[in-house]
Amino acid sequence: MMYEENKPKKKLTPNQALIRAEATCAYQERCQQEMRDKLYDWGLHSLEVENIIARLITDNFLNEERFAIAFAGGKFRIKKWGRIKIKLELKKRKISDYCIRKAMQQIDDTDYAKTIRDLIAKKSKEIKGGKEYIRKYKIAKFVASRGFEQDLIWEILKLDEE
Repeated sequence: MMYEENKPKKKLTPNQALIRAEATCAYQERCQQEMRDKLYDWGLHSLEVENIIARLITDNFLNEERFAIAFAGGKFRIKKWGRIKIKLELKKRKISDYCIRKAMQQIDDTDYAKTIRDLIAKKSKEIKGGKEYIRKYKIAKFVASRGFEQDLIWEILKLDEE
């Protein structure tokens, strides 16, 4: 392992980097920042990096809106993340507010509420005994840690007790 860490990285020519970047973007949706970081890792300089990013956008290999929608949908469906956590992760990747709004619109409100109910049911099975308000607090804390809104969590918890 130590050998790999100390080994100097092979620098790519701009042409090689473009070909590799296209393959990387074709394999999976990427955001501009992620590709920019990869290009710098491959030993390119800022002008070359920006030219390649511009080319990837022009050739439709990179599309921030498409990335944001795919990212949000995947994290919601597969990882069961809430809107708050998804927004934070997209902001961390320097995605525009417009693209974030578009991505959030793709998450169906009915599916969103169902996911909260499923997470509540899952956590309810794990927490045994104790006072009811403490159980509900622990459940709400768990669901909120997944990035769901507190008011929605408590609304669903209250509806379920009726």
